Amino acid sequence: MTDRSSPPLRAVRIIEAKCAICGKPVAANYRPFCSKRCADIDLGRWLKEGYRVPTDEDPTEDESGGEGGGPTGQRS
Repeated sequence: MTDRSSPPLRAVRIIEAKCAICGKPVAANYRPFCSKRCADIDLGRWLKEGYRVPTDEDPTEDESGGEGGGPTGQRS
């Protein structure tokens, strides 16, 4: 008699991860990148706002250099 309460197991193919910047195999220390160099390239892109989500919204007063706010958007 077999237990039919659980679905049958399927073979799963393991895909080796590739670096998000250059496509080389990933190093465990820098995952999802292959090296510190590629991790730093990605960080630079984030800091220079190279990654953006396109929207249809107009910039708000705080984003367009409006008065007050400071770096956290709080007013004193």
